[in-house]
Amino acid sequence: MTPIQQLQTLQTRRQFFGQGKNALGYAALTSLLGETLSNASSSHLQQPHFAPKAKRVIYLHMVGGPSQMDLFDYKPKMQEFYDKDLPASIRQGQRLTTMTSGQARFPIAPSKYRFAQKGTCGMWMNDELLPYLGQSADDICWMRSLHTEAINHEPAIAAMQTGNQVTGRPCLGSWASYGLGSMNQNLPTFVVLVATPTNRAQEQAISSRLWSSGYLPGEHAGVSFRSAGDPILYINNPPGVTPSVRRKTLDGINALNEITYQEVADPQTHTRIQQYEMAFRMQSSVPELTDLSKEPEHIFKLYGEDSKKPGSFANSTLMARRLIERGVRFVQIYHNNWDHHSDVNGRMPSQCKDIDQPCHALIEDLKQRGMFEDTLIIWGGEFGRTIYSQGGLTRDNYGRDHHPRCFTMWMAGGGAKGGTIYGETDDFSYNIVKDPLHISDFHATILHLLGFKHDRLSYRFQGLDGRLTGVNPAKVIKDLIT
Repeated sequence: MTPIQQLQTLQTRRQFFGQGKNALGYAALTSLLGETLSNASSSHLQQPHFAPKAKRVIYLHMVGGPSQMDLFDYKPKMQEFYDKDLPASIRQGQRLTTMTSGQARFPIAPSKYRFAQKGTCGMWMNDELLPYLGQSADDICWMRSLHTEAINHEPAIAAMQTGNQVTGRPCLGSWASYGLGSMNQNLPTFVVLVATPTNRAQEQAISSRLWSSGYLPGEHAGVSFRSAGDPILYINNPPGVTPSVRRKTLDGINALNEITYQEVADPQTHTRIQQYEMAFRMQSSVPELTDLSKEPEHIFKLYGEDSKKPGSFANSTLMARRLIERGVRFVQIYHNNWDHHSDVNGRMPSQCKDIDQPCHALIEDLKQRGMFEDTLIIWGGEFGRTIYSQGGLTRDNYGRDHHPRCFTMWMAGGGAKGGTIYGETDDFSYNIVKDPLHISDFHATILHLLGFKHDRLSYRFQGLDGRLTGVNPAKVIKDLIT
């Protein structure tokens, strides 16, 4: 952020006049800036650096770390290595979690699932558990060489969402909100949905810090929609309070907040005014949004039988389409229970059933509505899993530990190059042998699709220009972009 932009963020027009007392200088500065400083109270000071390919994003985060070799990273050679120890030459002294670092053996557990090549791109993927998603193979940009430094869930999810293992930074959705602004004044720019998995054997904690705006203004934080009760807490008026009374109350509160803002120019005060107004407008917009009764039956059939069940992944993806259709810029969906330390074969089928048909349906639905080309869909977790089994091993029961050195994610639409298969791992799905893709490069590429140079989308905080990619030597991966 430039010094002029900082001045615009922190000063109101009245304060600028009061301190500068130079109307002629103000007029000259305004002409140079190309926009009036009377708009300085807005936090949307960034503009895309070039025409974006993606106008909106739906990010599907699989909490826990999906097993890449059981889904997308086909390793048939591992059938020959069943129950043999992972060679030291492959492990290369890699740091392990405390859950397996004390194991006497590291027995290799090949995937038991049937794989097949899908689409003209020939992507090998789990044909047994992902039959619907396989139909979209040529629409998807497959990335098999993601890697990160984080080996435990909390820092890994933070790194994937915010670019840093330390919590408190703005997440990707907040950066999109800050950079691109709102397309609908009656709904939030950034919405979060937490889907309930069918199998709930080993869920990870999910909290609002994952969709925090960090050091960005509070208006860019994600707004969590609930699947039961009121979609948003306290959105309805309490008993005895009519809309007119609520309107009059807000006018009085906003007038007091405006006085405070004019005196001290606290950005949080301005955010509070905006959020109160947004909450009032959402009292009419949210009920219409969450009412699925007008969706035609063929849409429910497309997304699957669970799409009528509030809180399910299928219902959440349908809701995501409705949100972006109404101008929401960024929708984040969390789907839990991918932390398969044990009983992979007992839990993987239900996890895949939850997401398989809805992911394919979302792609097809957006295509039918002419929204696929400028809507970016992201799917993936915070890291991958190990080829060796955690704990005991049988043909039908094995577990996999955390593995940050290689994992698979995918993107579709919004400028992502469909039918691309990027990156390659060794026969053990343990080390990357071609086209490594660090999560910082991944973030830089996403920002590029949104129209931003990652090293120029920044916000001054505590004397530093904070960025999603931080100080990492990130680069845009052009092979992933149409």
